[in-house]
Amino acid sequence: MALPAIAPYPMPTADELPANRVEWTVDPSRAVLLVHDLQKYFLRAFQQDSSPVTELLGNVGRLAKQARALGVPVVYSAQPGGQSPAERGLQQDFWGPGLPDEESAKAIAAPVAPEDGDTVLTKWKYSAFVRTDLAERMRAQGRDQLVIVGVYAHIGVMMSACDAWMQDIQAFLVADAVADFSRADHDMALRWAAAKCAVVTTADSTFQGA
Repeated sequence: MALPAIAPYPMPTADELPANRVEWTVDPSRAVLLVHDLQKYFLRAFQQDSSPVTELLGNVGRLAKQARALGVPVVYSAQPGGQSPAERGLQQDFWGPGLPDEESAKAIAAPVAPEDGDTVLTKWKYSAFVRTDLAERMRAQGRDQLVIVGVYAHIGVMMSACDAWMQDIQAFLVADAVADFSRADHDMALRWAAAKCAVVTTADSTFQGA
């Protein structure tokens, strides 16, 4: 039930992305950037200083910097450590007890750490919308687009994109700013999202022209 050891794999490039069914574009006045679960505990599964984690952190850091400069709110999701079985619910059956209650596990990785003015949401389930006020925050700010980066692409990232769609929030999944258990899982998440609920984009093109 523990996280798998993730072998290095190359990030997808722009010419490898699936075709999008819709032609949405990111509008900084409507968008929020969601940095999904980039806690040290989850990043430990990757082989450090290799692809895809090097590109993941570099591209997420660059997008967060661009978002702040454009006035796009930056929201982080972070799972709490030391959850009880009742708090874990069915995640206990699939993934075990989750994060230990240690700062070294719970902390968001330094290269992409929150800055003053950013928001950190406590996240409990796959989707960043479940048992959080993410949707309410977005509505209060008049924002209806969600740019999603982080891990893991075929689990929480994909579920958050789908949940956004079900609430009439346009989702954008940044293909080279997410990572997964394998390239096959990564590609599956991109294909599914592009066909069902989101626009799949790249770090270079997300805020292009903004």
